[in-house]
Amino acid sequence: MRNGTDRLRAVNVPQPAVVELDAGGSPAKIEMNSDVREPVTIEAVREIWRIDDEWWREPITRTYYEVLLHGGARLVLFRDLVAQEWFVQKP
Repeated sequence: MRNGTDRLRAVNVPQPAVVELDAGGSPAKIEMNSDVREPVTIEAVREIWRIDDEWWREPITRTYYEVLLHGGARLVLFRDLVAQEWFVQKP
C-alpha cells in the first residue's frame, strides 16, 4: 500500500520572479513572492553564466546571475531567453 511518501518530487524548483534592471542591464531589484510585492535590493552580482542546451528538442537558453541581496542572502536568478521570463532559485 502506498501512502504518498514514496513519490519523487523536485527540490529547489525555480520560482517566477519580477526583476528590475539597472541602467547597465544588470539585476538591481527582485520581487520574489506573489503575495507580498516588496522589491528587495540586489547589492552585488557575484557571477554570471549562460546555458544553451537541448537545441535539438525544446531549446533551453538561460542567463544565470548569482546575486547578493541586501541583508546578505544569496540567490541565483536566471532569465529564460526563450520565454523572456525571470526565475529565482536558492544556490
